[in-house]
Amino acid sequence: MVDVVTSVTDQWNATVMNYAPSVIGALIVLLIGWIVGRLLGRAVRIVLDKIGEQHFVEQVADQTSFAGSVKKAGITVGYIGDIFVRLFVYMIAVLAAVNILDMEYMSRLMTTIVEYIPHIVAFIIILIVGFILADYFIDFLGRYYAQQDIQLITPVLFLIRLFLYFAITILALSQLMLDLTIIYTFVTPIAWGIGLGLGAAIAIIVGFGLKNRSEAIMDNIINSIVKKP
Repeated sequence: MVDVVTSVTDQWNATVMNYAPSVIGALIVLLIGWIVGRLLGRAVRIVLDKIGEQHFVEQVADQTSFAGSVKKAGITVGYIGDIFVRLFVYMIAVLAAVNILDMEYMSRLMTTIVEYIPHIVAFIIILIVGFILADYFIDFLGRYYAQQDIQLITPVLFLIRLFLYFAITILALSQLMLDLTIIYTFVTPIAWGIGLGLGAAIAIIVGFGLKNRSEAIMDNIINSIVKKP
């Protein structure tokens, strides 16, 4: 019985001694990655704020609904850059730690995840920037047509906003290397139909809205041209 216990203890000690350096090395790498990720993320956040990116977002947020919601949630360009840098450094540290532990399956998995990160970044950038630009465009049209006092333009602009959101979402999803063939098959004819319908609706509404004011608008344009030296 004593021999069995001694044998088991010796095997346990040998196993611990074999894996202890790898485990310690992996923990050290994870600790270094955590520290470096936080430092680099904070540095990127400071740089983005100092070069004026934050001010640009605040200006856009005052004019667009989506960007305004993002701003109210406390999400800034510097904050997003900080998160991306931290996640990227953390994933590299985890990959290095897995390699130290000589775990082949986990190593392949982490390599795949790290290689997939740029696609996720592109997806988020396209989604956020696309929504902001779409909102800016629709809000600009809304303010312009409100000044012209054109009726029934609000529901048309709402449908255009939804259409742009949908198109941007599909474009962003394509960055994730997903098979969107089925979606494209059904969406393409629908998109063409909606696009043509919205275009015709805008033309009709604008035409009827400006019908009674066309002479005044032309007079203003001609007067502005004539007054030029």
